[in-house]
Amino acid sequence: MTENKQRFCELLRATSRENIEYVIEDLEDFGFFESPASAQGHGAYPGGLLEHSLNVYDAAMASREAMVRIRPDIEGELDPDSIAIAALLHDVCKTDFYKRVKRKKRNEIGIYEEVEVYEIHDENFPVGHGEKSVIMLLRSGLDLHDDEIYAIRWHMGPWNLSRDDEKFYRQAGKRSALQSLIHVADTLASAIIERPGAKM
Repeated sequence: MTENKQRFCELLRATSRENIEYVIEDLEDFGFFESPASAQGHGAYPGGLLEHSLNVYDAAMASREAMVRIRPDIEGELDPDSIAIAALLHDVCKTDFYKRVKRKKRNEIGIYEEVEVYEIHDENFPVGHGEKSVIMLLRSGLDLHDDEIYAIRWHMGPWNLSRDDEKFYRQAGKRSALQSLIHVADTLASAIIERPGAKM
């Protein structure tokens, strides 16, 4: 077992959540631990989804610590076990989302060569990004708390929302500090932690 996979599973098991072993078994069957996190952006390589999920967890826990220092009264709203569930499992929807295909692409000196890239295939279960993760987890037998559902469903924040979606996103945010924390952690992980270093 890789170090990342071992840490991921230990963090989930530490929540002592009922049926967490079934969730881990399903993640294995789904190919979660080998999946990329995106087609061309952050984590676009085998195991990128696992790495991204751990980065979101680390960013969420660091953000929680900072927020509790500023607002000690919200400590109870940001339960570490709920953060682990929401951060580590927010993107399980990506397990059958990317397929490797061969494409012609210009290399650094301008010559076309055949390379393997990821292509998006969302036709297998077209219910939406966050919704798909929630449904998959419920099907695995995980009893999600309401704030965990909000956090996973709305982790992408207010991007590409219909008018009703925007209303529901904002309503959920008023009910759950965890939702905002996971959205921020996901953004920090993908935009900063996983940002490629400058080429020298």
